[in-house]
Amino acid sequence: MLEPQAIASQGPDFSPLVMGYWRLMEWGMSPQERVAFIEHHLRLGITTVDHADIYGDYQCEAAFGEALKLAPGLRDQLQIVTKCGIATRARPEHQIGHYITDKSHILQSAENSLRHFHTDRLDLLLIHRPDPLMAADEVAEAFMALHQSGKVLHFGVSNFTPSQFSLLQSRLPFSLVTNQLEISPVQQSVLLDGSLDQCQQLRIRPMAWSCLGGGRLFNDPHFQPLRNELEAVRQETGASSLEQVVYAWILMLPSRPLPIIGSGKTARVSEAASALNLILTRQQWFRIRKAALGFDVP
Repeated sequence: MLEPQAIASQGPDFSPLVMGYWRLMEWGMSPQERVAFIEHHLRLGITTVDHADIYGDYQCEAAFGEALKLAPGLRDQLQIVTKCGIATRARPEHQIGHYITDKSHILQSAENSLRHFHTDRLDLLLIHRPDPLMAADEVAEAFMALHQSGKVLHFGVSNFTPSQFSLLQSRLPFSLVTNQLEISPVQQSVLLDGSLDQCQQLRIRPMAWSCLGGGRLFNDPHFQPLRNELEAVRQETGASSLEQVVYAWILMLPSRPLPIIGSGKTARVSEAASALNLILTRQQWFRIRKAALGFDVP
């Protein structure tokens, strides 16, 4: 069973793998089946769950909350992460998709999430994407109000550059605890753009989304050389799947990311949990990096 770990000096303690519910509405589960699925990953020690207000065209939070209402005892076993700051055309009042980080929207989004989850607090609230119109003072005011009320325990960001992260942090009296970033063999830009360096510097752990490249890693013909290398490493390490090798590759990063699992299949969630026992050599890690990039680089 996985043990919770601190992701920042000021907390919180999260499971080393996170269960992502982005595609919950595609899984076709009844509320009772959602309860069983939550119970399954809790038994594995995966206690942290990742959401966003816009997931499933604004439906995923409420669908997850249906399960929590059926089994109220689950809430205190979970750490709920959710995000706000994007407006999509799934709501008729939005003529185009855009970012929205004004104080009133952040406060209202948090209230909506609390209602959807049938809870009195969110463990972590993230700004979902950088907003060119983001006023850092206004975001900070919203965060401080939510923190003082006890409605949100911790705060962070998602997909922020180091300078965007530093700007928002400069306006807050408490620490942002994570930056949720796209990290995978097929998306390696954050490895050298300073994002993970900043996480190490501040001793905060990033959360890694789209670890499997949104399925491209397994389906895109362009990545056949990568799949071949992953298979070679799988055989060398005795891993049971290519997915385990990918998670182990991400876990080897010194910023110690928390990979987000995106599958609604219990067997794949169990396999992902076993990846924490898989150790790659440096040569295996760089072989995977090279195969994904298509050229030899350190």
